[in-house]
Amino acid sequence: MIKNLKLHGRMWLTLDGKNVVGHGRVELLRKIGETGSISKAAKAMKMSYKAAWDAVDAMNNAMGTPVVDSATGGSKGGGSQLTESGQRLITEFEFMESRHREWLELMSRELPKRFKS
Repeated sequence: MIKNLKLHGRMWLTLDGKNVVGHGRVELLRKIGETGSISKAAKAMKMSYKAAWDAVDAMNNAMGTPVVDSATGGSKGGGSQLTESGQRLITEFEFMESRHREWLELMSRELPKRFKS
């Protein structure tokens, strides 16, 4: 029997074969919600502003409704905030991710039976 064999996996939402939402992008949305800024969220995640902006743009386009609203500069300095759709995306993804983890744990417990010597 193979000892300590575990099953691992990550979950993504895809559209037309392209990854749209995964754990990292959900974390980016969380940080935008906390900081009110794509730039500050990117910095907190040690990613470039362009990479963060491209991720937000991809999610906004793919989800059919914006997940982040952004305002450019001006006297109040601009900023970004999660939309209701963005908040719901975080909640739903976290639910699906927890179910995915449960499934991985269940399958990991099954591995010894499946890989008997």
